[in-house]
Amino acid sequence: MMRNIKVEHLMETPVEKQQIELVERKGVGHPDSISDGLAEAVSRALCNEYVDKCGAVLHHNTDETQIVAGRSNPQFGGGEVIQPIYTLLVGRATKEFEGVEIPAESVALKAARDYLRKTIVDIDLESDIIVDCKLGTGSSDLRDVFKRDRIPVANDTSFGVGHAPFSELEQIVHESERKLITDLKKKIPGIGTDIKVMGLRDNDDINLTICCGMVGRHVDDMDHYLNIKEEMEDYVTDLAVKRTDRNVKTFINAADDVKCGSVFLTVTGTSAEMGDDGSVGRGNRCNGLITPNRPMSMEATSGKNPINHIGKIYNLLSTQMARDVVKAVPEVQDVYIKLLSQIGQPIDQPLVASAQIIPQEGANFASVRAEAEVVMDEWLADITKITKMVISGELETF
Repeated sequence: MMRNIKVEHLMETPVEKQQIELVERKGVGHPDSISDGLAEAVSRALCNEYVDKCGAVLHHNTDETQIVAGRSNPQFGGGEVIQPIYTLLVGRATKEFEGVEIPAESVALKAARDYLRKTIVDIDLESDIIVDCKLGTGSSDLRDVFKRDRIPVANDTSFGVGHAPFSELEQIVHESERKLITDLKKKIPGIGTDIKVMGLRDNDDINLTICCGMVGRHVDDMDHYLNIKEEMEDYVTDLAVKRTDRNVKTFINAADDVKCGSVFLTVTGTSAEMGDDGSVGRGNRCNGLITPNRPMSMEATSGKNPINHIGKIYNLLSTQMARDVVKAVPEVQDVYIKLLSQIGQPIDQPLVASAQIIPQEGANFASVRAEAEVVMDEWLADITKITKMVISGELETF
């Protein structure tokens, strides 16, 4: 089967050689990331419920989750949430199929609470947050798409974008937030889950500015707070210098005014408790980063159905393609994958599958092109693998 795969030699300066590079990651406790996480957790739970009861994933989209910030009074050694965070799970779901009723709202609420319990570990689900659910039903023609025994057809004319490999700065920014949560927080519980990492590389100087909402009940006083900041700065800098020979400076909560006693202290570890709202798709792309030096899609990935929603499938697929091209073709320095669908056409037949490659100096581009085309065609030929990976939780969407 012939597919419209185009591989071209990109005459552009690689990101690593550009003077200025910016990279951002919103951590799992950031209000936008909480929205992404809830939307995806609900979608995955619905997928599994549909498979269990009906033998197939049915139509749904839960990518409109919203968070309305609460109000709080954080204090060293304690504090309290005065007005709880309000979360609304919004979207569409199939609630009945061939006489079988599916408790979509109940499944959604359980999935959301389980996700919060596991991920936003400093929040009290009984008093700090309200989780509400309003799932409508999809139109009959959309639901019918999921009954067809063939490759699904694209729900929209849209595109997905992915790149590989990560630059040094991209690796550092992503790893900093992940390691602070999965490693250092175990030793220092005062570290909250709302961690935003902003990375700047100016030639060979890397500046990491990190905002972290500290958890008041685990922080005794101002001296303790400052000690935690210092430990975080040292920890992140040590992580970074293992990834790069460039100069690294790390700043934690740079807006703190210690003399006035104004510091980033929270009750729950997230700024959603005191003024920061959240929405799906306003944060990280599906590779976990925000990368203005790279081509990006503005499409939200989390919560969209993994069967025919191009906004999800092609963004995840292009990212996996790009990573596999780099693995399979060592002569590739940078690769940008862009997949464009056409509404109503099979998702394994994109209108175009484009790979723009910056090769290593001296590479045989004809060979590079041929090898990259093979990787891309193999992924398109087995495109429903992406759906299976999403449902099993193998792929992150933010």
